[in-house]
Amino acid sequence: MYQEESKIPKERIAILIGKKGKTKAEIEKKTKTRIEVSSEEGDILIKGEDSIEVFKSLLVVKSIGRGFNPETALLLLQKDYCLEIINIKDFTGKSKKKFARIKARIIGSKGKARRVLEELTNCEISIYGKTVCIIGEVEKAIFAREAIERILLGAPHSNVYAWIEKNKDKE
Repeated sequence: MYQEESKIPKERIAILIGKKGKTKAEIEKKTKTRIEVSSEEGDILIKGEDSIEVFKSLLVVKSIGRGFNPETALLLLQKDYCLEIINIKDFTGKSKKKFARIKARIIGSKGKARRVLEELTNCEISIYGKTVCIIGEVEKAIFAREAIERILLGAPHSNVYAWIEKNKDKE
């Protein structure tokens, strides 16, 4: 018996469980695991016979905790899909002002920057709390991560978009 523990924000627990436990049950069924949720603390315990299935289940749970909807999170069960997590604080240090400014650069005006990045890289992107998370096929997700890191480091959006267009064919 293998098990993994994780913690997700309390406000994301209802999304993990789903209406009448439907989402949780779907994850359990697809990964042949058992998920125990502590609603008070946000603690998650995943148990299963196959360590790989337990790990896949953990990735799905983590991605729901990081702001993805369950349908998108379940993409991680497909072959060649991965979850990339970028901690914005790694680029801002302790400055709250800088953190807010850089987080806003990734989101863009009315979510435009995030939307454009998703379209150009064919990945799903979630900005939640102190992280930017990416779900996509491995090569595309790594590519998206590099593009986002360029924006976090201060590169102009137009330069990053042009870089994506130029290098997209080389994937």
